[in-house]
Amino acid sequence: MSDVAIIAIGRNEGERLKACLRSLPPEAPRVYVDSGSTDGSVAFAEAQGVTVVTLPPATRFTAALARNAGLATLADRDVAFVQMVDGDCELDAGWLDRAAATLRADPGLAVVFGRRRERFPEASAYNRMCDDEWDVPVGEAMSCGGDALFRRAALDQAGGYNPDYIAGEEPDLCQRLRERGWRIRRIDAEMTRHDAAMTRFGQWWRRTERSGHAFAELAWRHGRAGDPHWRREVRSTIAWGVALPLLAVAAAVLVGWWAGALLLLLYPVQIVRIARRKAREPGVSPAFARSLAVHLVVGKFAQAKGAARFHWRRLSGRRGALIEYKGPEARQA
Repeated sequence: MSDVAIIAIGRNEGERLKACLRSLPPEAPRVYVDSGSTDGSVAFAEAQGVTVVTLPPATRFTAALARNAGLATLADRDVAFVQMVDGDCELDAGWLDRAAATLRADPGLAVVFGRRRERFPEASAYNRMCDDEWDVPVGEAMSCGGDALFRRAALDQAGGYNPDYIAGEEPDLCQRLRERGWRIRRIDAEMTRHDAAMTRFGQWWRRTERSGHAFAELAWRHGRAGDPHWRREVRSTIAWGVALPLLAVAAAVLVGWWAGALLLLLYPVQIVRIARRKAREPGVSPAFARSLAVHLVVGKFAQAKGAARFHWRRLSGRRGALIEYKGPEARQA
């Protein structure tokens, strides 16, 4: 662990942060960056012997800004690799050794990440969907999530995270890394246990709105040079969340109510198509496949709202604030 440092970030994560910090090996340099917590997170981190950085109260808090603040704290430390971890995640005991060995063996890798699992997938359909989302294929990847082990030289070369992003900062960083010739890999190893604590529809809606904001910003900033997945998501959001409802209304007005109703039948058809495809995956129950399909289609409206919010703020010159889906009661759960 002598060449690995760990940066954890959080904001009012309560018991989840305690579990996170306790999971970090004490022999590695540990940094916790706090974004305005009022739940005693800072005091607990200090009691654990962790280096604590507190962002000023007037700061426009973003995960990117917090991670950059952690990296600045390590400026004088002689470490080759930096593990990023969110404050609602526990680090698997065997992860760092496995991940660091992978980076040492392949000098062209900038980032490795493993399996992030949802801690309580059975608690709600929303948690279960998160667990499914984390299970990305093993092998070369276009980007990573918030938890990953980075080669410090690659981070420095890319200039760290872009603090302007309120969501999607990791795909943006990975895009800039790939432009510089670096590679990203998902390895077959347990990495972290995440606690989404999503039990209500409103939380899921806000999280999905945030993803729409991220896709819109990534596609706008990087254009055709960026990951084609971002542009596909934007096109899908426009088609299902904006264009189809408008066409249905126009058809009902110009032709008749039945014409609008026929167009709206495309939504259940899409749900059935997605559910059938998902149900063919190993270990996926028909009930979960149906639930996921419904939420993916309904989520296009939340993503459309997030995308519209990004472009409104861009055109009006306003800076966006974090779209948080964990309310105070969720953080204390």
